[in-house]
Amino acid sequence: METVLLIDGENFKGKIKAVFKVAGKDKLTWNTYNFQGLLAKVLHGMKIDRKVLYFARITEHEESKEKSKQLIEEQRLLKTHLEKQGFEVILTGRVRGQMEEGTNGKKVLVFKEKGVDVRIAVDIVSMGCEEKTREIILGSSDSDLQPAIKEARKRNMSCVYLGFEVQPNKGLSYTTNRTILIRNSEVFEFEKIQ
Repeated sequence: METVLLIDGENFKGKIKAVFKVAGKDKLTWNTYNFQGLLAKVLHGMKIDRKVLYFARITEHEESKEKSKQLIEEQRLLKTHLEKQGFEVILTGRVRGQMEEGTNGKKVLVFKEKGVDVRIAVDIVSMGCEEKTREIILGSSDSDLQPAIKEARKRNMSCVYLGFEVQPNKGLSYTTNRTILIRNSEVFEFEKIQ
């Protein structure tokens, strides 16, 4: 039986970004960040058989072709970077552009991810049904995953919530067997691959 690490990529990146922002660092290059180093330190002593990151597939948006192309290229570079670090990257769902009210009252195009949490939930339940997975470690702070975790636990699969000390999700901590929180100092240690 295996231990599988499942990470909601954008959610995880958002938490890392929040840690850097609190420290006054706004610019972070994702395709140089040492995700493997961070996770190896935080999950030290745990044998991980499979490491999966989920991202929404980015497609070109009519109202913002240049920005779409930039985001697609950044995703391609990040995917390659993560695969070199031993991660399996699953592109699922999609990124949708939506017009929203900006701070100055003008409409702004905002990109939102759809479908990633559903895919993670399906994979969690599927792993519970197949009985090949002993434990999942979930790197996401999305409360929508709680029903899938409850179902997996009913099937005797252990679930670990991997969160951040900055705004941990209390619901996921309550629903899982165990919680591991990534400290801010650990996030900063792995800003670049050495």
